[in-house]
Amino acid sequence: MRKATSPRREEADAGPAEEPAGPLPEPPSDELADEWRLRAAGGPADRAQYSCVCGYVFQADVSTSVACPNCGAAQAW
Repeated sequence: MRKATSPRREEADAGPAEEPAGPLPEPPSDELADEWRLRAAGGPADRAQYSCVCGYVFQADVSTSVACPNCGAAQAW
């Protein structure tokens, strides 16, 4: 009967981890640093919270034509 080993032990026995293939990307230049930071954060938030006249509060994508999912009333933008 073979003795059970933990996954961590098997990983340790596997040897050193392999290096990722290909060169690493170069760091962004100063003029693109803001753009890269915004992309790394997931991009701009394009959802907004709307409050309908029926009292329903909901989040939806930012658009010029948002309707309340509760009553269907158009929301002002």
